[in-house]
Amino acid sequence: MKINKFCIPLLTLLFLTACGAGSENSDDSENTRTDSLITEAEATGENNVAYIWGAAALQGTAMDTERFKPRPTVTSRYLGLICTSMFDAWSRYDETAIPLIATGIERAAEAEQTITNKEIAISYAAYGTLCEYYYSDSVYFASIMGDLGYDINNHSMDQTTPEGVGNSVAKAIIETRMNDGSNQYATHAGSDGIQYFDYTNYQPVNNADNNTDINRWQPKYFDDGKGGRYAPGCLTPYWQLVQPLALDSAAQFRPGPPPLVGSDQLAQELVEVISIQDGMTDYDKGLVEFMRDGPQSVQQAGHWLKFAQHISRRDKHTLDDDVKMYFLVEMTAMDGFIASWDAKMHYDYARPFQLVHEYYTGKIITGWKGEGQGFGEIDGKDWRPYSPAIFLCPPFPSYVSGHSTISGGCAEALRLFTGSEEFGAEATILAGELTETDPEFYGDSIVLKFPTFTEAAEMAGQSRVMGGYHIQADNVAGLQLGRDVAHKAWEVYQKHLGK
Repeated sequence: MKINKFCIPLLTLLFLTACGAGSENSDDSENTRTDSLITEAEATGENNVAYIWGAAALQGTAMDTERFKPRPTVTSRYLGLICTSMFDAWSRYDETAIPLIATGIERAAEAEQTITNKEIAISYAAYGTLCEYYYSDSVYFASIMGDLGYDINNHSMDQTTPEGVGNSVAKAIIETRMNDGSNQYATHAGSDGIQYFDYTNYQPVNNADNNTDINRWQPKYFDDGKGGRYAPGCLTPYWQLVQPLALDSAAQFRPGPPPLVGSDQLAQELVEVISIQDGMTDYDKGLVEFMRDGPQSVQQAGHWLKFAQHISRRDKHTLDDDVKMYFLVEMTAMDGFIASWDAKMHYDYARPFQLVHEYYTGKIITGWKGEGQGFGEIDGKDWRPYSPAIFLCPPFPSYVSGHSTISGGCAEALRLFTGSEEFGAEATILAGELTETDPEFYGDSIVLKFPTFTEAAEMAGQSRVMGGYHIQADNVAGLQLGRDVAHKAWEVYQKHLGK
């Protein structure tokens, strides 16, 4: 049986090498094992069933990105609900825990609160929600169920059995969140069968050809990869209307406004953005690319689930540990996106791409000239982020940074969960590989080290300034917003532990 290695292909970067991805069991012993994981007394790290489903969710997210392009708001909701389904199913076999969404299912008797029953219940809950949200890959998820020894045709709703509990939890979560504002099922007026249709009819003040209000967001032209170009519309501009898991409202921690054109603060922050490109090192490039999350991207919610899985391996987590950790982290990520979109759509703020052009057109500065051209002197009107032409900058307003919000929040959630700042993960990346088209312009292989959770979050946020996607105000406000969300999620998490 090859369960504990199935997640490795999705790590397209050499990711989290500090502790490695190795199992406690060698490949040889793995090949000779014929017993099911559900009979093991207390599997830990990458062998516990919750870890396996977490990795399956990451793979589902990566494949979703390949099919539909990056949509971090959407996939954060998927991961949040999938991890909530595991928590809610697990709670029915815990002494005190209380489900967040799937209420109304009785707690199992003490004699039934076994590891085996927990594994079965969370597997059916995860499988049900994964097949709903990442439906294109249902066959893949079914193969995991088969490897674990479970029958995908068992649709029992008998809540006296762990299969029935898991199926009931998945059904309850799917039905409860069907009309949660996400418009997944195109139920809002005017959707005409289009999933995630913008039912608020957001129209940017500026268009790709005319920038009439420099303080407001402007769409930009991307290379379509076929010799043409297009200007993508705003991604899910209604996401602030999605029902959160922990927050009282999307605007609960809304930050104050960003610096506007004409202010000393904005002028200084644009100088910072330009000066970074003026002296960009291979380390800077590697950090920007790693945090941008290249091929098989799992976006920010998935990135921090990968980080959480590092903690699972490092600390030899049991199923109980992982179910709780994933629930907290992904609840924080899901609500973090809702809160950051509230700020983005409320302020509708410009990105550096526009602002640098406004401030520096006609002035000679140093910047990145584009793929295969390196860095050098350019007119300010030609400045661009350090990003490939097919994805020049995120297609939605700037303030606050989503990367900073999710990183600040999830890092804080992990710090609260572990009771320590210690992180210790590493990643290796070839500078330029995810941006340049010509290997001649690749740099050195860079090792990124994340000694603490807070430093990892701050590196993620600063990478967005380095890349030219954000000014520092976007980053600082985003980090704080994420931490505020995390503390609210921690409060809800502790309440639902029932202790």
